Amino acid sequence: MGIVGEFITNWIKELLVDGILSHLGGLFDTVNSRVGEIASQIGSTPQGWHPGVFSLIKNLSETVVLPIAGLILTFVATYEFIHLIVERNNLNEIDTWIFFKWIFKTFIAVLILSNTWNIVMAVFDVAQSVINSAGNLISGSTAVTPEIMASFEEELWLMGVGPLLGLWLQSLIIGFTMRALNICIFIIVYGRMIEIYILTSLAPIPFATLSSNEHNSMGQNYIKTLCAVAFQGLLILVCIGIYAVLIQTIATGGDPITNIWAAMGYTVLLAFCLFKTSSISKRIFHTN
Repeated sequence: MGIVGEFITNWIKELLVDGILSHLGGLFDTVNSRVGEIASQIGSTPQGWHPGVFSLIKNLSETVVLPIAGLILTFVATYEFIHLIVERNNLNEIDTWIFFKWIFKTFIAVLILSNTWNIVMAVFDVAQSVINSAGNLISGSTAVTPEIMASFEEELWLMGVGPLLGLWLQSLIIGFTMRALNICIFIIVYGRMIEIYILTSLAPIPFATLSSNEHNSMGQNYIKTLCAVAFQGLLILVCIGIYAVLIQTIATGGDPITNIWAAMGYTVLLAFCLFKTSSISKRIFHTN
């Protein structure tokens, strides 16, 4: 009976250990794949992320939004001209140079508006250069290596059937939770790119207000928001670098149950920090 009991016990332990490793192995593969996608996605410019969507947004901006911005600029320039006349006591105290000033100011405004798309893309090109440079400095892999899993498996075999059964149930629950977090990470990264496309599609309208002394706050705030969204990628990369360091400590020693919950905690922390990167970046650039 002793030999039979030991055989059954080892058989049950083998099933539980294989089940736990299967849950966690697939779990880590999914999360690592998603985190790896983040690193590549945030380093892409709008034209590089999805050329089809980029072409659609560009055509929309240049054919639909730009004419509206031209009307706004016409109104702004006319308002500025009338304001100059009224300010000089209805031409009773007028200097010729103010007309040259208005012409030069309007010329610059038209030049900026006609090159709005190039200016916006230049912002993202600069941000991409910074992010790629930071990516070379922030090193670390989020992958759980076979050596780590082998060490974890050794610790599992030292546990009894009861603790292994409890750990198997916990790993199952954690697996569902981590997959939900995986969806959250997907939403954050792709949501940022959709926000970028939305911002760029309406770029000519706020740019048309930059020459106005009274309404240029709209254009200034837009530029700050644009920079905040562009450089949000750098904050996301920092979060990934921190996560890569933390996740490498999993299953390297100590209580296996604690290590598993720590892995989920690190991923929850990653998702929370990714959500916060948007508001932090906007606070840094002081957007309204």
